[in-house]
Amino acid sequence: MTKDLRLAAEDEADLQVISAALQDAVCQVRDLAFLPSTRRFAMVLNRFRWEGEGRARGHGHERVRAGLHFENVTAVRARHIAQDKPEGVLNLLAIRFEELNPPSGIVTLVFSGGAELRLEVEALETHLSDLGLVWETPNKPEHDLD
Repeated sequence: MTKDLRLAAEDEADLQVISAALQDAVCQVRDLAFLPSTRRFAMVLNRFRWEGEGRARGHGHERVRAGLHFENVTAVRARHIAQDKPEGVLNLLAIRFEELNPPSGIVTLVFSGGAELRLEVEALETHLSDLGLVWETPNKPEHDLD
């Protein structure tokens, strides 16, 4: 039985842990939402279970549905993301935080292919929660380091 991952971040070091857990997560453009009235940015992803490597039931690999949200978001800017193509797939590589005027700053979600989302936040507050649905996948993400 797998344990659901639940993490929170209020500083850059915490966010690095969430970034590592979400490396190679995939989502569709339709799974991204900025809710200005509540100052929240939320997304649902298919997270590769790096922490479960080697323990999958059939010696394969696993993915799990996960929710990620950021609070205190005042603006969102997208680069190289076709918002008119909701079925477009994004592969998350990393999440970074640049503190500008403490505690405010910019959260950057870096996707493959040069796509980015930049979230302006008054203070860093984010939560990652697995949503329970786990499935095996034959594919393990690999990166050419050359």
